[in-house]
This record gives sequence, structure tokens and C-alpha cells, in this order.
Amino acid sequence: MLPVVLSHCLKMSRKLCLFDIDGTLTSPRKKITPEVLSFLLEKVKPVSAIALVGGSDLSKASEQMGGDEILKQFDFVFTENGLMGFKNGEKFHEQTIVKHLGEEKLQQFINFALKYMSQITLPFKRGTFIEFRTGMLNISPAGRSVTQAQRDAYEEYDKEHKIREKFIQAIKESLPDLGLTYSIGGQISFDVFPTGWDKTYCLQFLDDFAERIHFFGDKTSPGGNDHEIFSDSRTIGHTVTSYEDTIAQLKKILDIP
Repeated sequence: MLPVVLSHCLKMSRKLCLFDIDGTLTSPRKKITPEVLSFLLEKVKPVSAIALVGGSDLSKASEQMGGDEILKQFDFVFTENGLMGFKNGEKFHEQTIVKHLGEEKLQQFINFALKYMSQITLPFKRGTFIEFRTGMLNISPAGRSVTQAQRDAYEEYDKEHKIREKFIQAIKESLPDLGLTYSIGGQISFDVFPTGWDKTYCLQFLDDFAERIHFFGDKTSPGGNDHEIFSDSRTIGHTVTSYEDTIAQLKKILDIP
């Protein structure tokens, strides 16, 4: 009986630091710096379990985080808000938006989005306006093929003209019964996923792993893609403004010199 009690106490005394990627551990759409990665692995991991949760698919997460080694470097890696989950390098969960919605509802949404985007004029448009992911759709009015300079310019244009906010409102008014949630993240796009499939989805796999889950994200305000998990009762939420801020907060929270 004693080993079981000790094991339970060890489990429930664990801390886990759960990180958004884009804007939290990296500059927007940039790769993580060697200094940030080494800090996480050499300073944070010895005193706390570490995990990633992002809206992008595995290839984009790996690209930003320095390669597929992240699957073994981090205790947990959740891509597409947790629809695909890895623990200690092994995949243990996968769900898809096609299974959940069905083809008819999926095409109803895609047709509306394409029609709406064809009727708005922006400073520029490029390619890949709808990116299909395992558990969500990513909608980019300017197109995901824009350059970094165009990303920066579009972000400023969107702040003034609220292109993404107006787009989401139009979808809600025209397609109210699809059971979808909309979340603005990054510089040029917003995510669309079944209600409940935000980043809180991954927490169901962490409930029995750690007593305290510290979440770090940059889009924590209402409407941002970190808001739901930031404000969830199962997490201690931390808003960050950059990867430098993330490191500074980690040093204070974990008492790292």
C-alpha cells in the first residue's frame, strides 16, 4: 500500500509549465532561439514538467521549435489545440474535424468563407486562404503565402479595420447552428474549430499528471486563442508579451537564478 500512496503524492506534487508557442516562446512565426530552448531544457525542466500546446500542426510546431526532437524534449506536445497529443515522444491521441462535423457542414462553412473573402478588398492578397488542419480550419483573408513584411503590414491594417473581427461576426450571424468557435491568433488569421476544441481540450490529459499547471500565452484577452485555457480553473494563467517576458516570469515563478 505504501508505494501506491507515495506514487500518488509524487504525482500530485508535480508542477507543469504549459506553453503556447508563437509569440510566447518565439517571435511571431520565427524559430525559437538556442538560448530560449536551452533555458527550458536545462533550467526549467529539472524543476517542472514542460509541455507545449499550439494551434498549428506538428510540422509547423517542429519548424518553430527546432525540429522533431521537441517530442522527446518536452513531457507533452499538443498540436492543433490538443487534437493530436504526444507524451514522451509517443502519439497517444488524435481526433479530426471531418469526423466531428461531417462533409456537408464542412463544405457549408468553406463555401461561405470563400464567398466572403472574395468580396473584401485588402492592400494585398496572396495564396492559401483556407488551411485545412486535423482539428480545425485556419482562415487567412490575406493568404498564408504572404511574406513576413506583408504579415507585419497586414497585422497593423487589421488592428485599424478589424477585418478578422468583422469576418467572424458575419459567420456567426449567417451560420449560427454549426457549433463552431472562432479564435483570433497570430498576425494574419483566425482559427475555426468545434466548440470545446480550444486549447482547454488538452487539459483532460493533464488532470492526473500535475497538481499545478502554469499556462503561458500572449493572446489571453477575450477573443484571443489563449483566452480559454488562460482563464480555465485548472490552470494558473500568465500573460506574456514576448519570449523574453516568458523567461523573466519563469525565473520568478520557479525561483531560477
